Amino acid sequence: MQLSEQVVDVFFASLPSLSIFVFAVLSIVGCHWFFLARHPELGNERKFPIQILILALTIISVLAVVIALPINESSRNQIMGLIGILLSGIIAFSSTNVISNLMSGVLLRITKPFQTGDFIRVGDFFGRVVERGLFDTEIQSENREFVALPNTYLVNNPVSTIRKSGTIVSATLSLGYDLHHLQIEPLLIKAAEKSGLDSPFVYILELGNFSITYRISGLLNEVKGLLTARSNLFRSILETLHSEGIEIMSPAFMNQRKIDDGNKIIPTFIHAAADKKIVDAEGIVFDKAEQAAQIEDEKNALMDGIKDLEINLKNTSDTNRPQLIKSIKKKRERLEVVDHREVEENRDNSPGSATQAD
Repeated sequence: MQLSEQVVDVFFASLPSLSIFVFAVLSIVGCHWFFLARHPELGNERKFPIQILILALTIISVLAVVIALPINESSRNQIMGLIGILLSGIIAFSSTNVISNLMSGVLLRITKPFQTGDFIRVGDFFGRVVERGLFDTEIQSENREFVALPNTYLVNNPVSTIRKSGTIVSATLSLGYDLHHLQIEPLLIKAAEKSGLDSPFVYILELGNFSITYRISGLLNEVKGLLTARSNLFRSILETLHSEGIEIMSPAFMNQRKIDDGNKIIPTFIHAAADKKIVDAEGIVFDKAEQAAQIEDEKNALMDGIKDLEINLKNTSDTNRPQLIKSIKKKRERLEVVDHREVEENRDNSPGSATQAD
């Protein structure tokens, strides 16, 4: 009789922990079945928050069962300490693999350097993001191959993200010194415009031993056609220059021609067109940085102005107070507008703080 009473007492004492254990198991299994098993078509992108939820629910359930166990405080503390040591050991032994990739995946979700569908370049890899998983990120390369990049690799290496608002497409080529740059630049700009790029501009990158290196760049507004835009630019350059009888030389090509003594290789001077369109190249390439600097300067000026007006408000007479209060109110309203514009700019330019010039 005493044994049965002890069993009953133990059962009722353990009933809270057993209830919590059963509830936790049913909750975890139910979440897995309802969110994952019923929807096998879900990709890693949509599975990520569900997996994080199940992991957190599992840890909370284990702690809740331990807390509800019918044991004394010292034993409970020992079990909690053991669980802590176990988790610390798992993190220590897996820090370079599973846990590190998991933490990196969470960090990428917080910082949002890129989103699904964006073109990114990291190290030697370039492609379009297909899925952002719990432990790795999958991109599709130019050869239509799928490449799984560990999240730690993306966190530990610079990631170049092509903005959805547009990117710069460029081509570099070498031409001889016998061709005047005022003859070449309009042709390169014409080729870029023919290929569909906006606001093209030309840089002279190098005066080499045997040739001049030019780079023609233009703004591509629709980044989905990035690969085609590059090919179209190269094709348009070839067609435009070759139709004008202009040779395109590689940097390693040595142009040796027989010339008379005393002759100089200087091209015929060409007058620049009076209506030549000037393109603000830096304004196109560094537009986000310029906008951020302008917003920051305006915010600082407004905050300094508000501070000065508030100091004057404390030391002024009653007759001038309404005017000062009105001025402070206007500046604060303007500051709210600037803050809102900054948020909108960051939203429009997300993801990423980097653009790519190819």
